[in-house]
Amino acid sequence: MRTRILSLCLLLISSFSVAAGSNIQQWQSANGTPVWFFEAPQLPMVDVRLVFDGGAARDADKSGLAVLTNVMLNEGTDTLNTDEIADAFANVGARYSASAERDMAVLSLRTLNEEQAMQVALDTFRQVVNAPSFPEASFQRLRNQMLTGLQAERQSPGAIASRAFQAGIYAEAHPYASMPAGTERALAEITLDDIHNFYQRYYVAANAVVVIVGDLDRSQAEVLAEQLLADLPKGIPAEPLPAVIELSSGVVNHIEHPSSQTHIMVGQPGMTRHDPDYFPLYVGNHIFGGSGLVSLLSGEIREKRGLSYASYSFFRPMREAGPFQMVLQTRNDQAQEAHSVMMQTLSDFINHGPTQDQLEAAQQNITGGFALRLDSNSKIADYLAMMAFYQLPDDHLARFNERVNAVTVEQVRDAFQRRLDTSRMLTVMVGGKTD
Repeated sequence: MRTRILSLCLLLISSFSVAAGSNIQQWQSANGTPVWFFEAPQLPMVDVRLVFDGGAARDADKSGLAVLTNVMLNEGTDTLNTDEIADAFANVGARYSASAERDMAVLSLRTLNEEQAMQVALDTFRQVVNAPSFPEASFQRLRNQMLTGLQAERQSPGAIASRAFQAGIYAEAHPYASMPAGTERALAEITLDDIHNFYQRYYVAANAVVVIVGDLDRSQAEVLAEQLLADLPKGIPAEPLPAVIELSSGVVNHIEHPSSQTHIMVGQPGMTRHDPDYFPLYVGNHIFGGSGLVSLLSGEIREKRGLSYASYSFFRPMREAGPFQMVLQTRNDQAQEAHSVMMQTLSDFINHGPTQDQLEAAQQNITGGFALRLDSNSKIADYLAMMAFYQLPDDHLARFNERVNAVTVEQVRDAFQRRLDTSRMLTVMVGGKTD
């Protein structure tokens, strides 16, 4: 059985990788929502992603509103309570999930493609999407859960550092400056009317994309999309987000916390999903700090000096410039040394770039592991949802390895020198005294 499942996964990967661009079909539903469809007949499953431009960047002054609205959707509909919703999905082996990030809010459905089971799952999913009742008791319970989570964050130096870092690299008024989980003050002021208003503004057809992956043909996928979207109000798209302002100078923010370890986060605004430097920065970061224990950063911090068990870096591309971030934790008495080594390692990489051998090793590592990112319908659906939401070309994944392999040492060095500046980075250090 295990061998058969592995064979099916390999067949799925092969079929997607060989002709992903040409096999991705796109159209608009009757109410104008873009639909992306990839036929994957290897497994008798269907995965659906309904993505709205209704993430935390739309919270305005009500931080936490997008997340709270998102988790409220399956708490009841006009005809079903939350237990009945859960039972309806479970009885036909379907799975529903939802999440809200900074840019997007995602509703997911996985179901068998057997006609009766899929119809029950789709009908239930459609009710959750189109007719949430937002019951008062659920609102109070879920808001209290979020408030409890925020109170627990006070004991976590990592969570404290993340909030301070996010707020520090973005201007106070920028939508990316706050965390999706909100603040205690903002959550306490959110009302059910706010939930209704947020839902009515952002959960509309003109503000959505749909992705369907699985064992359906085009005509069946069209019917599924129309059933799902028919009752959604057309609405209007969300407003464009403001551009991110670069940091003008370096800042060090030390926050005392009664812990034996200091959490260090360093960085600046990085890149967007459409960034022309995307692949040089992506491949370069893999070499610098994104490849685990074999990265240059880990080599200097952990292997040579034993300052931290783990240190890493990443770019998080978003609709507007997401962060470039370096992270580690170390003993309080080693924090200054670890920070200095981190900054010097980045400075050396910016100035000199990688070697040809380092570049080729990174390219082989990235492209060699590429298939594992697409080893299930669900993963393919997630990637297509990202592509559809950010309006990337439909050959983005099909040409991914080609574009990785086309990156040169000179391109990496040039991109890092133009885009990163160690003199204009924010450093957040959360822990005990370091002197």
